[in-house]
Amino acid sequence: MRYNIKEKFWGWGDDFHILDGEGRPAFFVDGQAFSWGSKLSFQDMQGKELAFISQKLLTFKPKYEIYRDGDLFAEIVKEFSWFGKEFTMDVPGPNDYFIKGSFWDYQYQFIREDRVVAQVSRAAWSWTHCYGVEIEDGEDDVSILCAAIVIDQVLHDEKKN
Repeated sequence: MRYNIKEKFWGWGDDFHILDGEGRPAFFVDGQAFSWGSKLSFQDMQGKELAFISQKLLTFKPKYEIYRDGDLFAEIVKEFSWFGKEFTMDVPGPNDYFIKGSFWDYQYQFIREDRVVAQVSRAAWSWTHCYGVEIEDGEDDVSILCAAIVIDQVLHDEKKN
């Protein structure tokens, strides 16, 4: 499945529209405007929260948590690497994702069990952040899309600093 993620150009907080491969609205991410750390509600188009993303503050490495149905589901951590940036998404069981690539160019891959299961690529010209996410069938679309949003947040924070 292919999705396009677009950050809202005007507005309070970090809001994102996620469109399906046909250009129809699929999900909405509502960022809280005034909070300590990033807090984002990942919703379907009827406004039902499917996941909640919360930035962990005062940590050695950038870390975000994804909650589903009120329970901690996954942690996304920016890892230290000698050869560039890497992220991990720790999910229950042996299903962890390793995320590698050229993050500043928004060209990176989600790898699970030594297999590429999702790819992210950025649109060349856009007033706002806009990038595509291609996810293999059978993968957890919501978790992968949440991780792409988290990576966007981490890169945005690094750019500000």
